[in-house]
Amino acid sequence: MSADTDINVFTLNCWGIPAVSRNRKIRMNAIAEELALGKYDIVCLQEVWSENDYIDIKKLTLRVLPYSHYFYSGVFGSGVCIFSRYTIENVFFHQWPLNGYVHKLHHGDWFGGKGIGLCRVKCKGININIYSAHLHAEYNRRNDEYMAHRVLQAFDMSQFISITSTNADIVILGGDLNTEPGDLAYRIICHNAQVQDSFLQAQQVAVDYVGTNESSRNSYSDKKLCMKKPAGNRIDYIMYKCRRGIEVQCLKYQFPLPERVPKQNFSFSDHEALQVSFRVIRTSNASEDALENKEEYMKALKESRAVCDAALGRLHQDKRSYWIYSAAFFLTLLCTIGLEAPLSCFKTYNIIRVVVTILLCFTIFMATIWNRMEVNAILTGKLGIEVVHSNLEDCNSDER
Repeated sequence: MSADTDINVFTLNCWGIPAVSRNRKIRMNAIAEELALGKYDIVCLQEVWSENDYIDIKKLTLRVLPYSHYFYSGVFGSGVCIFSRYTIENVFFHQWPLNGYVHKLHHGDWFGGKGIGLCRVKCKGININIYSAHLHAEYNRRNDEYMAHRVLQAFDMSQFISITSTNADIVILGGDLNTEPGDLAYRIICHNAQVQDSFLQAQQVAVDYVGTNESSRNSYSDKKLCMKKPAGNRIDYIMYKCRRGIEVQCLKYQFPLPERVPKQNFSFSDHEALQVSFRVIRTSNASEDALENKEEYMKALKESRAVCDAALGRLHQDKRSYWIYSAAFFLTLLCTIGLEAPLSCFKTYNIIRVVVTILLCFTIFMATIWNRMEVNAILTGKLGIEVVHSNLEDCNSDER
């Protein structure tokens, strides 16, 4: 690359859940028309849960974003896809091993098969790894039953980026990370993947509200939450890093979409889209990259390990509780053997027995198969954290 190159990156959680998301078809078409204007070079989308929506966006943007990839996963598809002005040379998807609960139907994260998608492209001789990711949602900040899931997803993602980007000149991560600045998951991502938050690095920040979700500018935001916190929550990000010999300047950070879909009274999504303008420059700097804020990184790893230990403790208690429920349901069935219900109650009696049998099967499943799966997933993440933490401690000892 002989001259400076400007790259415009766009990310958006599209809130495209069929039969659930309001005004989905109109919004998806409006998003596609915006992308078709040719203002963006790289586009990372999340929650495109309908394959038909992806195909429609692909058709409308083919002229300006001729290369794209949809990452299939889970029951409904991961919802993650990437569009690019540059040729996609390689792709890979990694689904989170710990991804919510199968019985939490109203949350649905497990069925979505969330994860991180990678597309490797080349722009004027520069190898760029593009990552589009979606972490588990935070449904209750005060009593967050998914904290361990999200922290381990953050560690898993940062490990994935670190390992797969060894040959990349530039790394660009766009996505709904469902974590606010300063949260444990956010710190793990920044430290372990060594990526920079474009909002903090941008030479120009052109936004009125920093929140990308539940802000007062969005028509789908909860009005009560907006009264308490009008700026909303910043949980969507474009992050980046580069190897030595390459300099990436973050020129501008902005919300590229208007507050409402043209000629409509609703927003493009329940999240705000982000656009970041980068300038890529070749430099003669060949110094080794140093890990900054090592002490803060080690502190975040210790906190993550504590979260894992707490989650394992809860799983042990849950297992015991499910076995107690199983014993109670089994004894209930056992006590009904040989009993004959009056004819007037015979149908209700049988229905109750069927329901108790279903509950018994469910509690046994949760106490055995599901509990073991979740324990193994947490142990995998915890052991990975311990390996990284131990390595950092050894480096500190060597430096002394």
